[in-house]
Amino acid sequence: MKAENRRFYHSLASLVIPITIQNFITNAVNSADVFMLGYVGQTELSAVSLANQFQFLLSGLFFGISSGVTMLASQYWGKKDTNAIQAVMGIAMKIAVVITALLAIGAVAAPQALMRIYTNDETLVSIGASYLRIIGVSYVCMSFSQVYLCALRSMERAHLSTVISSIALFLNVVLNAVFIFGLAGMPKLGVIGVAIGTVTARVAELLLCLLDAARGKVFRISLKVMFGRHRLLLMDFFKYAVPALINDCAWTVAFSLYSAIMGHMNADVVAASSVASTVRNLCTILCFAMGAGASVLLGIEIGEGKFDEVKRDARKSCWLTLAVGVGTGLLLILIRPMVFLFFSLTDRAAGYLNFMLLISAYYVVGQAMNTLLIAGIFRAGGDSRFGMACDIVVMWCISIPLGFLSAFVLKWPPMVVYFILCLDEFWKIPVVYRHYKSFRWLKDITRNLEEAG
Repeated sequence: MKAENRRFYHSLASLVIPITIQNFITNAVNSADVFMLGYVGQTELSAVSLANQFQFLLSGLFFGISSGVTMLASQYWGKKDTNAIQAVMGIAMKIAVVITALLAIGAVAAPQALMRIYTNDETLVSIGASYLRIIGVSYVCMSFSQVYLCALRSMERAHLSTVISSIALFLNVVLNAVFIFGLAGMPKLGVIGVAIGTVTARVAELLLCLLDAARGKVFRISLKVMFGRHRLLLMDFFKYAVPALINDCAWTVAFSLYSAIMGHMNADVVAASSVASTVRNLCTILCFAMGAGASVLLGIEIGEGKFDEVKRDARKSCWLTLAVGVGTGLLLILIRPMVFLFFSLTDRAAGYLNFMLLISAYYVVGQAMNTLLIAGIFRAGGDSRFGMACDIVVMWCISIPLGFLSAFVLKWPPMVVYFILCLDEFWKIPVVYRHYKSFRWLKDITRNLEEAG
């Protein structure tokens, strides 16, 4: 292997491996609730899975904000401008706090109303509301921790963010087990206990982030710099981050509407869809990490002015991600029989799940490539508008209308509706590939902090 290829793959692996582990852990903190409630019953599993749709919406918010942080921070890290990175972090945190506080207030004050967005089953509404009322407290904690962990990755400290998330997962799983099964003399609290465990894990994650910030390993935090007024940087953040935020929120809300469409069909569909989504999310973690790793690596190279290397390394990322996507699909097929061992489902729900996992096996290939290109390569060069337009048109003008039409007007079978909803990634591929080959996404978007003051 040529030296330049070894350098690229080593650099990419040093980012992708920790990000994969961290993404697995982040997903597992949420998925642990679903998996462990599988031992309690299908109703509890379905209720918490629907309640976690708000966590899913937040993940889209944080992914969009983090994309803005990554676009700017990785290029500034290429120039080793840590003051600009602090300023970008402060802008992102202020935006995240405002939005998460609103959702947290809604979750605590009106959880039943929020649950009725996704289901009209009063049993699921009641159970989900009891979970949502507690879990809402964790949303504001994440507005600080997720931005900070993203900044660590942008500065090539992905290993530390992995350690922090690992501790949160361990604490979450242990407390879930304690409260679900009544270990160590504690009462069996079921769904409420799971919510308490998750909130505790998120608070611990935030405290560890604050501890690392206080240590000043790479730079010492300056509140004046972080939360000061940086007019041009704020304009840059809105210019590049807002389209990414709109893109990811539009994608996440659309995906959440997919769940709402399936959730209004029958309880067995809800249970099967919850399990299929959880399994697919866990299996596609490496695919999403490829996009995140490529975004940081290519952003640093752009900040260093190495445009020829960016084009070459972007091409290598595409081929590698395609292989990872195909491998992920094969993995889903192989583990399909084992999935049924972890959940207590009705025969009809098990049949739905079997079909959903087969569809997921090819769906992940398109998802892997589009994620790399839209959320990774394009955003490394500051191009977040193309992905926003692409996802809004495909998901909101094609997939969602077709889903509603097939489910509630034509009243087609649930699995036909699911198949139609899972075509969204394949509508995008031709136009996304054409934009990639144009190289219009390749730009240096940095400034001097004095200029941006």
